[in-house]
Amino acid sequence: MDSEKIAVIGLGLIGSIWAAHYKTDGCLVASWNRTAKPKLDLLQCSLEKCAQQATLLQICLYDAASVEAVLDQLEPFLNASHCVMQSSTIDSISAERIAKRVQATGASYVEAPFTGSKPAAEERKTVFFLGGEPTVRARVKPMLRHISAQQFEIGTPKQAATIKLSMNLQLAAMTEALSESIHMARSAGIADDTYFEVMKYNAAWSGLAELKEPKLRNADYTPQFSIKNMHKDMRLAQLSSEQELPILKEVCKRLEKAENSGYGEDDFVSLIRLLESRT
Repeated sequence: MDSEKIAVIGLGLIGSIWAAHYKTDGCLVASWNRTAKPKLDLLQCSLEKCAQQATLLQICLYDAASVEAVLDQLEPFLNASHCVMQSSTIDSISAERIAKRVQATGASYVEAPFTGSKPAAEERKTVFFLGGEPTVRARVKPMLRHISAQQFEIGTPKQAATIKLSMNLQLAAMTEALSESIHMARSAGIADDTYFEVMKYNAAWSGLAELKEPKLRNADYTPQFSIKNMHKDMRLAQLSSEQELPILKEVCKRLEKAENSGYGEDDFVSLIRLLESRT
């Protein structure tokens, strides 16, 4: 609907980028963060004012507990005019519970997790997975086009939360494999130039490899997506899976070790440092 206005709740690495895009396009009317960020000119205000001024409320927080803590404050101000887009990565059980909680206020709800790290957000190339009623999914897609390249209609909130975690499982496992692969090549005296030139002609070449190539070449661990957040997501994947998955179990151990080694705030390609520390 052309009359829709949005408030972004959570101004972290990704939420602040989205809010800036919405503001540039004239859609943003409010934003909120747990601790005020005065350097960001993003119309920050209270949660009550967010609900008063916006019809769409996009939540981008750390986990289900932080989402529910925000809902404790936001619920009294929600009504049938609102739609909550829940873009934090949470487990499938929590997604169902939070959906029912929001819907009990009369507001609509869409589970809207996403893929794409900081560069994708900056370039408006985020990809969303939408779970909710078809009419509600259709309602939010025009707004999401301001910040994304694609919006997949997945089904229920549970299914949307699950596919996000399943995608991140692949990324975590591929990053561990990429780290072991390049470490093996380097240990044999193979130059990075040769390694990546060969890899680009191999079926193993991927969008992830392209994204992480400059980081691996330059030992650049500034976060596009952190070890801490990937470890959190893999723990959520274990909660959401109906059976034990062996690769998921092992990659959780690697991420836990990386976080315990002090790399939690660094990019998840820091998994390679666990191998380098043994050399």
